[in-house]
Amino acid sequence: MKTKGLNAFQLKLLMAFLMVFDHLDKIPGLLSGEWAGIFHALTRCVAAWFAFAAVEGFIYTRSRLLYNFRLFSWAAIMFIGNTVINFLFQAKSVQLNNNIFLTLACGVLVLNLFFGISKSNHTYRMKENPIRFLLGTLVLLAASFITEGGLPLIPFMLITYICREKKNLRNLLYGILTLALFCMSIQIYPTWVTTLSMMLYNSDWLFITVMPFISLYNGERGPVTKWSKYFFYVFYPTHLWLIALIAYLVQKGILQKCKIKAINERLSYG
Repeated sequence: MKTKGLNAFQLKLLMAFLMVFDHLDKIPGLLSGEWAGIFHALTRCVAAWFAFAAVEGFIYTRSRLLYNFRLFSWAAIMFIGNTVINFLFQAKSVQLNNNIFLTLACGVLVLNLFFGISKSNHTYRMKENPIRFLLGTLVLLAASFITEGGLPLIPFMLITYICREKKNLRNLLYGILTLALFCMSIQIYPTWVTTLSMMLYNSDWLFITVMPFISLYNGERGPVTKWSKYFFYVFYPTHLWLIALIAYLVQKGILQKCKIKAINERLSYG
């Protein structure tokens, strides 16, 4: 009998589709400011879903250390690729700093420090290893403020793991985190339109929009193939680098047109 809902791979495909819309504003002139804000708000669920999936991976992986190493390895690949792209294009409007791999890797590192690399460890007693607890706390704080989307995602991952068998408590803590982030981000501007626009831009609190997708998740992994395993690792950097290339070509074309227009104006006045 087929299980209702969507498996992890199906949800990954859906989130990859939504992810593209979140990054379309990198292409000059493609989206107006209003549409960019709307897409940005509607896609806050994407990073949160992959954070949820990373916790699932932490729970079911054969080796927590290798899993963490893989995430840090792809974070390094992403950093190198971004650096090369930024160097080659050297355009202020084409800058890539995205690296959700680093955020997920740090989140899993926090889980490893708090709960250990053995799958038999589900709870942590601070008295047994205070140094590990201190390191975990330091990584938690640093990653929350330094990595991309770390402020909502790192605590989200910790809550997801601790409350993996207590969904009501998990959802309550999600709600408390949402409220805290909302209070931190809200700022009243002269007009309600500006206030709403800034709320959508400073939208860490909208990670909560992942809840409908978590409820759709049926707990199944989906197809177990190299393609399904590495799809996200390959798709995430590739689509960003392609968008950066398109943005560069569009901007180059715009600048070329401006130069031609300026030359024609000078000739006409000459």
